[in-house]
Amino acid sequence: MAEERKGSLSGLTEGEAREFHGIFMSSFIGFTVVAVIAHVLVWMWRPWL
Repeated sequence: MAEERKGSLSGLTEGEAREFHGIFMSSFIGFTVVAVIAHVLVWMWRPWL
């Protein structure tokens, strides 16, 4: 088991890294969607250009 973690800077196995990446990307996409919706709603309320 220590041999699997030897080459990784983060200390994660490839499977753990893939799982973390999937969770991170879905969270990032969700945050981006919420931010875009908030910007559109504010733009409809008070356009800034």
